[in-house]
Amino acid sequence: MTQALHGKKVAILAADGVERVELEQPREALNAAGAQTTLLSVHDEEIRARENDLNPAGTFPVDGLVADATVAAYDALLLPGGTVNPDQLRVDADAVAFVRDFVDSGKPVAAICHGPWTLIEASVVKGRTLTSYPSIRTDLRNAGAEVVDREVVVDGNVITSRSPDDLPAFCDALVAELGAARAAR
Repeated sequence: MTQALHGKKVAILAADGVERVELEQPREALNAAGAQTTLLSVHDEEIRARENDLNPAGTFPVDGLVADATVAAYDALLLPGGTVNPDQLRVDADAVAFVRDFVDSGKPVAAICHGPWTLIEASVVKGRTLTSYPSIRTDLRNAGAEVVDREVVVDGNVITSRSPDDLPAFCDALVAELGAARAAR
C-alpha cells in the first residue's frame, strides 16, 4: 500500500441512486493511496445506493452538505454515476456551482458512467474530449464535447470513464492524476 496521496483530500459528490461500486471502488483506491475522502450530498444523514440502477444496494453516511463545502478545502472531486444520482445533482444549484468551480480551479475532477451529466449542467464540457456511458454521449456532444469510446479519458483536469467495467483504469487514472497534481504544486 502506497501513501502517495497522503494529506490529499478528495470530495465525493453523490445523491440517492448512486451506483454503489462507482463510489466504493474509487474511494477504496484513494484511501489505499493515502487520501482522505469526504462524501458530500444535497441532503444530510445518508444516501441510498443502487446496483445496476435497479436493485437497492445499501446506504452511505453523508459527511457534509455540498452547500457548505468549498473547493479550497479539497484537492480533487469524484462524481460517481448511476442514472438517478447525477440527475438529482444537476438540478441542485449548489451541486452544479461546486462542480463548475472545481473544474475551473484546475484541480482533478473524475466522473464515471452517468456522472458527466453534472459536468454538462455545469457548462464545463465544451471543447473537451470525454467518454461516458453510451446513453449520455449524445448529451455530451450536444453540449460541445468530443466523445470517444475508451475506458478512461484524461483531458486537462477532467477524467472520465464509461462504466463499472472500466473501474480499474478509472481508479488508476484518478490516483495518478491526483499524484501528478500534487507533484506540480
